[in-house]
Amino acid sequence: MTEQFKMDAPATARRLDDMAQGLVGAPLDRPEGPLKVTGTATYANEWQVGGMVHGVMVRAPGNSGRVVLANCDAVEKMPGVLAVIQDDRLLRNPAQGTANKAPIQGPQHVAYLGQLIAVVVAEGFEQARHAAQSLQVQLENGEVMPVDPATAAVEPQEAKTLDQGDLDGAMKDAAFSVDVTYTTPSHSSSPMEPHASIASWQGDDLTLRGSYQMLKYNRNELSDALGIHPDRLRILSPYVGGGFGSKLGIAPEAVAAAIAAKKVGRPVSVALQRPQVYEATMRRSETTQRVRLAADAEGRLTGLGHDARVSNLPGETFAEPVLQASHFLYAGENRKMSMDLARVHRLCAGSVRAPGEAVGVTVFEGAMDELAVQIGMDPVELRRRNIPEKDPESGKEFSSRRFLEALDSGAETFGWANRPGVNERREGEWLIGYGMASAARVNVLMESQARVTLTPEGRVRVETDMTDIGTGTYAILGQIAGDMLGLPRDAVDVVLGDTALPPASGSGGSWGASSSGTSVYLACEAIRKQLAERLEVDENDLTLKDGMATFDNQVRSLSDILNGDEIAKLGHVLPGDTSEAVRQATFGAYFAEVAVHAASGETRVRRMHGTFAAGRILNAKTARSQCLGGMTFGIGIALTEEMAFDPRDGHVANHNLAEYHIPVNADVPQLTVDLLEERDDWANPLQAKGIGELGICGAAAAITNAIYNATGVRVRDYPATLDKVIAGM
Repeated sequence: MTEQFKMDAPATARRLDDMAQGLVGAPLDRPEGPLKVTGTATYANEWQVGGMVHGVMVRAPGNSGRVVLANCDAVEKMPGVLAVIQDDRLLRNPAQGTANKAPIQGPQHVAYLGQLIAVVVAEGFEQARHAAQSLQVQLENGEVMPVDPATAAVEPQEAKTLDQGDLDGAMKDAAFSVDVTYTTPSHSSSPMEPHASIASWQGDDLTLRGSYQMLKYNRNELSDALGIHPDRLRILSPYVGGGFGSKLGIAPEAVAAAIAAKKVGRPVSVALQRPQVYEATMRRSETTQRVRLAADAEGRLTGLGHDARVSNLPGETFAEPVLQASHFLYAGENRKMSMDLARVHRLCAGSVRAPGEAVGVTVFEGAMDELAVQIGMDPVELRRRNIPEKDPESGKEFSSRRFLEALDSGAETFGWANRPGVNERREGEWLIGYGMASAARVNVLMESQARVTLTPEGRVRVETDMTDIGTGTYAILGQIAGDMLGLPRDAVDVVLGDTALPPASGSGGSWGASSSGTSVYLACEAIRKQLAERLEVDENDLTLKDGMATFDNQVRSLSDILNGDEIAKLGHVLPGDTSEAVRQATFGAYFAEVAVHAASGETRVRRMHGTFAAGRILNAKTARSQCLGGMTFGIGIALTEEMAFDPRDGHVANHNLAEYHIPVNADVPQLTVDLLEERDDWANPLQAKGIGELGICGAAAAITNAIYNATGVRVRDYPATLDKVIAGM
């Protein structure tokens, strides 16, 4: 029996406030944690499948032309080689998140340097790698293709254009104004686990063990790419070693592994080498963003403008949504926004953690800091004065918003009142500065299903194809089920990452916990109702704790009530009217202290604090961990991360962990996080909202604003490497 629920009205019951077991919200450990730290959790490329052979992908040496494999016959005769495969079904690039169909296929004509155009299969990995490296790839009839977003042809994104009031007039009449342009580079998700798949066929049925985030979409994308029915395909992804958006859609290695396994008649493993991860998965688009702000004498915004240029491959519809939070974060009656999409022959642009706000809020918060300097106003106070009563464009109410409290609480915790003046504080050779920025991220509910079974022994099994990409899904779903059915966490078994299970929302967009969690909640609610029917009591009068049911001054065990039966229910949540009736978002604030070396311009983050409000916190430990990870991402955006593209052919010049500089332990100080309790009845019956990406949205601006406070140098071209800082000093 299915318990279906459509989110058409606020869910005001707040059942989880009163559950006797007390699991939801507690900072519980991840149940799969011991498996991961002992190396016994099986990731995509670690499965031991009988008869398995290995495939290695081959890259295109240019960004245009028809592919010719010049010495294919000779390579096929190399030791151990089973096949050299170039197939029309191979993918040009990964699918975009929630695409639900195959991306562009056919590797005969390449679109970017590094595109994966063939796969070599051999008995051993080293044999396959040697053969792939020996394959001579030639490109015929190639042309000079545009690779520079600054000069490439652009397509205005009319659907993302806003023109409300008279911004030009507001700028002209403003007591204070800024008109600044910032640039951000491309970023790579750089997950610790490379993209990998193992494909095996049983007749016409395919099993793919892969590293993916959204299995119900991935199955349809893979079946579309291969031309087989989704029912003949099963994807297993119980553990994912990081995704950050790069594993949202089905990718070239999965299709290559499936085609190769069918051709050679044996299971085939294909894992991308680290350079291929950088060259052929997904990048965050670089951006050029112009921000205009007009304010009156009291520092209240009278107008704001945000214009952006981003890029992508020809044929891709995704455009980095940098304007998302600019629509609702601050007031101002005169508003103008636009976006251009440049068509370039670089690797595909797609979702990287917090697409849009990660760089859009960062740039906007830099401009807000510049306005605060012009006015001579505390940056926190400037933001406080410009919090809108309602959505400034639609007039909709906010579903919940503790933005003001986040600003004030964060400032007090950090010690913002002790902020030095510009270029005022020095400790030896180091200049010390404070900076802050706001955080904001849209909130979304997605369709999701889960099956919950209460067994005759009084245990619970939760089953859904939802994934855990390091975010704590195993823990959170177990906490929800345990609370609803009155069982300790170790009496709940959570099974994830298998398309044979009910289809969940998938991990992405910060909607995973609230969407999949709601489906578990609904299934458990249906089980509670059936238990109450057996006991002939109203379900609201039933208290469940530690495997015991208390009702009408009686106490009975769950196993006694079940009497050898099991109860299984399917929870199914659908987004509804609440998605459009109000403005749903999450909010927060960052505060950072940096030290900048007076002679070299080197910047070190000395401490950083974030305060966030994201509805009900389902697990205080995993939520805090997500915010810490987001702030670490922010340090990378601010100081180190940048994909470097060769201006001649657009290839990634720093396609490895040695040259793409992710923050390491020495770069990350002691970070602190405060989570503000909040209930959002408009979001879902859990009153929870997404938090996984909120921690990155604007974090980098707090650091670069602190650099300005320390040195008087305003870096508008991210990252703020020492050469850019010292040039201004």
